[in-house]
Amino acid sequence: MTLATGETTGDSGAEPASRRHRLAIRVLQLCLVLLVLSLGIFLFGRWYGASLSNAGHTESVRLREIVIRNNILTVPENAIRFKSARMDGVTLRLDLYLSWPELEGYTPGRRNDFNHVDGARNIIFLTFEEQVMSRDMSNRLEPVYRQIIETRSVAGPGNIRFHRFKRDSGYAGEVLAIAEGTGTGQPFVARCLTGAAAREALAPCERDINVGNRLSMTYRFPASLLGNWQVLDSAIKQKVARLLNAPG
Repeated sequence: MTLATGETTGDSGAEPASRRHRLAIRVLQLCLVLLVLSLGIFLFGRWYGASLSNAGHTESVRLREIVIRNNILTVPENAIRFKSARMDGVTLRLDLYLSWPELEGYTPGRRNDFNHVDGARNIIFLTFEEQVMSRDMSNRLEPVYRQIIETRSVAGPGNIRFHRFKRDSGYAGEVLAIAEGTGTGQPFVARCLTGAAAREALAPCERDINVGNRLSMTYRFPASLLGNWQVLDSAIKQKVARLLNAPG
């Protein structure tokens, strides 16, 4: 009886100890799970915060080779406007965006410009696509635009003359900016929005140029750069030539 009683007493003491051991293991496991979750949330928060900060932009300068028709454009990823286009391959259209005056892609130092903070307008937008018309904007001036603009003009910056389009031209709310005698044998010609549309647009003026092998490049720019159109146009042409001739 005494032995039996003693054995019973010993078993009852071991059982609570075993329960405490199992409970300690479960608490430890729970702590590890919470630690892993916390670490995951922290890392996701950092990634998501950076993603929001970049707002779809990338700092990557990895070069991509993009083919349009028989043209190869070698472009860093941070200059390619849309994420889905940041890859090698063949496409029908490529959109770039570049800071002015550097004509470089996105960097953290130019974040406010690329996000247009406080109405910043220091970005040039470029679009490359297969040439549809045989003449670019400068070469369309005499055979096309002269027929649909008003003769009377208004003086603008940098020897530019602004001509309104005729009512039935299809270009309501726009003016044609023309600068003759550029020294290149061709006039500078650009279309610009007017009124409220111009004030709201990030780049209300545009001009297209034929480049490469039957490739058309349209660049859109802030109206504030019209007064410096010679430097702007020359810089854009040089940049495009480098993109087309850059080593792979």
